[in-house]
Amino acid sequence: MITPGELRKGIAIEIDDQLWGVVEYEHIKMGRGGALVRLKIRNLRSGSLTERTFSASERFRRVFLDRRKVQFLYADDDMYHFMDVENFEQLALPADRIGEDKNYLTENLVVDLSMYNDEPLTLDLPVTVDLRIDYTEPGFKGDTATGGNKPATLETGVRINVPLFVETGDVVRVDTRTGQYLERVKQ
Repeated sequence: MITPGELRKGIAIEIDDQLWGVVEYEHIKMGRGGALVRLKIRNLRSGSLTERTFSASERFRRVFLDRRKVQFLYADDDMYHFMDVENFEQLALPADRIGEDKNYLTENLVVDLSMYNDEPLTLDLPVTVDLRIDYTEPGFKGDTATGGNKPATLETGVRINVPLFVETGDVVRVDTRTGQYLERVKQ
């Protein structure tokens, strides 16, 4: 069992027979009453986010997740297929568990997969990924690095804003947490 004082971002707990990951944690001290704990938690199976408030005396069952390095192989229909890089076991995750992370998955990308009792739950992407630009409007002579932005479609289909000097075919580094352009990568 774990007390609210031991909760931290990223810890997995069980509430009402469901697995939840702590996204945000706030301890609230009331003037005369007891302390409260406000949690923003994500259901590790469905991906839904919710906020709940608990008494500071509440106890939670801590869940320990296994982390595996897996390589993205391919996507078909509603499933994404991965291979464990240590034992070459193939695993599949439904698209709803991957969510917006699919925008950054490219063939052979190695990611962390959280598992509970051999059930694949969630992906943890690297902080940055390098993606090729499939299409963007051409820049014009005189465009500079600080001269503004334009939309670009990446190889995965996601659209981001890039500086005017970036062209179709360039490889750019993208922050997977925010979806923002970071820099152009030399090829």
